Amino acid sequence: MIRRALALAMSLVCGVSAASATTWPDGAKAAVVLTYDDALGSQLDHAVPVLDEAGFKATFFLANLKPVDVPRWRAVGAKGHELANHTVFHPCPAAVFATDPRYTSEAYTPASILREIEQQNTLLTALDGKSTHGFASPCGQTLAGGVDYLEALRAANLVTYVRGVHTSPDDLRADVGKMDPMRIPARGFDEGVTGSQLIDFAKQAEAGGGMAVYLFHGVGGDYQQVSDPAHRELIAWLAAHRGEVWVTTLQGALDWAKAHPDP
Repeated sequence: MIRRALALAMSLVCGVSAASATTWPDGAKAAVVLTYDDALGSQLDHAVPVLDEAGFKATFFLANLKPVDVPRWRAVGAKGHELANHTVFHPCPAAVFATDPRYTSEAYTPASILREIEQQNTLLTALDGKSTHGFASPCGQTLAGGVDYLEALRAANLVTYVRGVHTSPDDLRADVGKMDPMRIPARGFDEGVTGSQLIDFAKQAEAGGGMAVYLFHGVGGDYQQVSDPAHRELIAWLAAHRGEVWVTTLQGALDWAKAHPDP
């Protein structure tokens, strides 16, 4: 009893509850998932080459896909990166994201956005040959015509998970295998973020034993961008700490955690 009490006390001092840490492969202390939204050209030009050089696989949520980029995204999927669903037209609230009025979230219904998600799945299967895909909600919200469609999406079994846009310190030490797959947290970063600030997020997950899900848009270009040097600094740090953090796709991390529940 005394030994168990001491072990519990030590885990609390370290900021990790005895039931929270996920068991990751090869003794890694945490999982790091790099996700990139909106199928942007800067991701193809700057992010993918750096990831490939480091031997890392990432998750790309595709929306508003340009026909000219289709062969390049097919090649990205063939390299083992995860291609995932972000809808066809990226419907967001009109007050948040300027777009054609037909493609604002106010113009949709839960039924119509589920149809669009299903259509995007068909396109993704044509790109990567996979029958199932994950999903990231556009602008991090799940309203269509003012009605939340998340539970309808769960019931329809169209996607394997839903990634959001918010995270908390508790998420970084959570048992990932017990997370609601329809509410996976992630963290975005402001323009001007430094490499050290990006690295600090991974360090927090390492200390907590959980999973850090990064949310990027532009990399060295486009919008909501992280600079190419800052992104490279993060990738270099992850490459130098392969034994401590496991870099994988979001589907890969969720599948591992589900298949290896904590005792």
